[in-house]
Amino acid sequence: MIEPFDDTYFMKKALHEAEAAYEKGEIPVGAVVVIDGRIIARGHNLTETLTDVTAHAEMQAITAAANFLGGKYLKGCTLYVTLEPCQMCAGALYWSQISRIVYGARDLERGCINLKTKLHPKTEIIGGVLEVEGASLLKRFFAGKRNLN
Repeated sequence: MIEPFDDTYFMKKALHEAEAAYEKGEIPVGAVVVIDGRIIARGHNLTETLTDVTAHAEMQAITAAANFLGGKYLKGCTLYVTLEPCQMCAGALYWSQISRIVYGARDLERGCINLKTKLHPKTEIIGGVLEVEGASLLKRFFAGKRNLN
């Protein structure tokens, strides 16, 4: 039996956030934070909108989740993000002590895995959930940018 609220379900919600970023002309990365089967925070890239290099989807979602919970630690939470976190976001996730990170597409150049960024020892990381969908959105975005130049 398929769980209605499994990793695929929540990654689809993160993909909706990535699509919102795409519509704003932002690099299409989306994230949601879940605790006990409930989405408590959403975020998507806003680096262009806010003129802020730290306004990644994960950072937006971490801040929103901490505000919702009333504390800085995200123990018991899962972050769903459409692209493997970068070093900056992985560092913030380390300090948040998030329990799980589920990502879609790998980022072989800037992702935390190839850069060997340490996560909190109790954080579980799972990749490849709806990887094709997340990567496809990114490819479409960058192809459109190349066509404009």
